[in-house]
Amino acid sequence: MPALSFSPPPADKAALENGSEFTPRFDASGLITAVVTDADDGALLMIAHMNAEALSLTLETGIAHYWSRSRSTLWKKGETSGNVQKLVSLTTDCDQDAVHLQVRVQGDGVTCHTGRRSCFYRTVKFEHGRPVLTEDE
Repeated sequence: MPALSFSPPPADKAALENGSEFTPRFDASGLITAVVTDADDGALLMIAHMNAEALSLTLETGIAHYWSRSRSTLWKKGETSGNVQKLVSLTTDCDQDAVHLQVRVQGDGVTCHTGRRSCFYRTVKFEHGRPVLTEDE
């Protein structure tokens, strides 16, 4: 269990948006959205969710941890594949309800469980009156 805990967000909006205390605003399910990009080239790798434990472990260890909504379990990214995400920086948005992780992916650099570098590998296009997916090159 991580030693780090977070204070509740301040009621004062100015303190939340301009203060120096990190007080993440978890949603009703206890999660915060995490946007993950490559620290070197800025590529969008994945969008995930973190609970307080995952966020604490990420900050304490420097290795990205997430909460798997589909499996309802804590998830250390790359634990089985070897494609561990080493944290370079973590920023939060103005109202502290989302975080942005810049990472360097270890192993073969794959982030997606499909074996691709990024989870965002298809583009939605509107063709013949309906949306279709095309695979990016």
